[in-house]
Amino acid sequence: MSSDVTIILPDGSEKVIGPDGTGADLATQLGSRAAKDALIAVANGTQLDLNQPLPDGASVSLIFPASEEGLEVLRHSTAHVLAQAVLALYPGATFSIGPPIEDGFYYDFDLPDGQTFSDDDLEKISAKMKEIVGRKQPFIRNEIQRDEADQLFADHPYKLEILDGEADDPTSGPQGGVITTYRNTDEFVDLCRGPHVPDTGYLGHFKLMRVAGAYWRGDEKRQMLQRIYGTAWSSKKELKVHLERLEEAAKRDHRKLATELDLLSFPTELGGGLAVWHPKGATVRKIMEDYSRQRHEDGGYEFVYTPHLANERLFQTSGHLDFYADGMYPPMEMDNGTYYPKPMNCPMHCLIFGHGQRSYKELPLRLFELGTVYRYERSGTLHGLMRIRGFTQDDSHLFVTPDQLADEITSLLDFVLSVLRAFGFDEFTFNLSTKDPEKYVGSDNIWEEATDALKEALDRHGLDYAIREADAAFYGPKIDIDVKDAIGRSWQLSTIQCDFNLPERFDLHYVAADGDQHRPIMLHRALFGSIERFFGVLIEHYGGAFPTWLSPMQVLVLGVRADHDAFASRVVERLKAQGFRAEMVEADDPLGSRIRKGKLEKLPYILVVGDTDVENDTAGVNPRGGEVERDVPISEFIERVKSEVEAKETTPRVG
Repeated sequence: MSSDVTIILPDGSEKVIGPDGTGADLATQLGSRAAKDALIAVANGTQLDLNQPLPDGASVSLIFPASEEGLEVLRHSTAHVLAQAVLALYPGATFSIGPPIEDGFYYDFDLPDGQTFSDDDLEKISAKMKEIVGRKQPFIRNEIQRDEADQLFADHPYKLEILDGEADDPTSGPQGGVITTYRNTDEFVDLCRGPHVPDTGYLGHFKLMRVAGAYWRGDEKRQMLQRIYGTAWSSKKELKVHLERLEEAAKRDHRKLATELDLLSFPTELGGGLAVWHPKGATVRKIMEDYSRQRHEDGGYEFVYTPHLANERLFQTSGHLDFYADGMYPPMEMDNGTYYPKPMNCPMHCLIFGHGQRSYKELPLRLFELGTVYRYERSGTLHGLMRIRGFTQDDSHLFVTPDQLADEITSLLDFVLSVLRAFGFDEFTFNLSTKDPEKYVGSDNIWEEATDALKEALDRHGLDYAIREADAAFYGPKIDIDVKDAIGRSWQLSTIQCDFNLPERFDLHYVAADGDQHRPIMLHRALFGSIERFFGVLIEHYGGAFPTWLSPMQVLVLGVRADHDAFASRVVERLKAQGFRAEMVEADDPLGSRIRKGKLEKLPYILVVGDTDVENDTAGVNPRGGEVERDVPISEFIERVKSEVEAKETTPRVG
């Protein structure tokens, strides 16, 4: 006879759940709510279906829908339902992979005879999925042999490639030599590691979003598949909130707003992933760059400039041709060698440090450059300013001694957060990436010192952070800083990274107080990440309604009638004399239409002047998102806005 199974709950208490006890048995013991809502069990860190036996003595927790793990299971299971629906509706279709992703899931399909999905097809597929959900079909797990798997998926070549290990899919394929499948009906079975919800009735709060092309295995020489994206949540309310957030995000799309507000464009004549900045966008960029330059000058940085291309020898020394060649543009053969557009500024900053002998008295040496770099991004990955082929980094590289490392990182963290706050971000997430024990350069001791220095900097600020084990680049640990925008989305912007690799590769030294040569530690640090991407995030954060200090035009002055234009022009001159960006529009069109146009341009202030304003040196103040004020003295308005600009007030306003 089987013995009772004893498990340990997260609070340390023990439960006896009987012979061959499962996660479902545990859920039943914990109460009707747990029995109804539990999705899977986790035993000693391994995810299991609720009907799988639990190991005796294991530490066990149950996973529920609203948790991060629970949502991942819901989305993975919903992807299976999507595949089942498509294969039922499109005879001859084959399927490849269907993983859960952030906020949703996707599945890739190959339709016969060149068929393609349309928006109407998504509605039809969604209806079929709801039908499957309503039938509460159980997810049945099986372990099978390879010959049986070959028979099951004989008509699905992509699954056979996964079985052969020729294609990666984290949700399917052999695991530890075991091939597992999940079957919903006699008509549908998928190659999958699981786990899954008990049955399809646990699903249903989903929406199919769009269709996109995706090369099999990401190889543009392979078959183009059709990818259906969807989103899935644990409740109808959560789904509704997410869709409303997406609707708001669409309104804030920087590509749309950049066109509407005449900030920049992506001419097809220029080529994919390359932008031209129009005067209004360039004005905001100049403000950003001027602010960055001033902060770096105040922070003790040395300004440097480096060329846009270099001989291949530089990138052989830096290792980019070994580790980053796929992200670089093709070489240019010149009469004196082979040259590449630079993908990074750091190798050239190493050359500056290595020019001549350095003393410990010069350290920390902080180099800063607004350096333009070029990276080859596949056309399918390009996304406005967020993923672009030519961009400018506010790039700093600091060379420090080991005993300076902790203080310098702490100072850097202060610097980064103060700059991000100046642009209106005040919610941050911090991630510390640690050494991959299989892939790293430098001694264990220096890695430990650097990681401890990063931790100390975060701890000094009292910041909560997540540790991403084994996620660091091979050349050193790093802190990544994500910000939340006005509608709750996270953006990864700033990075502070230790590097032991480049100082070694470039044989960099400084003479220490003991007279011997020592190798510096190099810190990489970008505040904006890139000017382009940061600008794109700002557009979406503010919905194009930039705060006054950043707005390309701050004040528009309008006369009620043509005979007020002369006074309006004098007001503009007074504003410009105080450093404001101000313009007037002559009274050729009705006042209402001119005001509406100014509001569409999301201007911070519109001043309207009429008869009494000419007499009393006042104006009607129409602030963006606020109430109209009458008879405001021009001098008072100037002082008020000057105070707002100097304080760099950044509260997002209604645009």
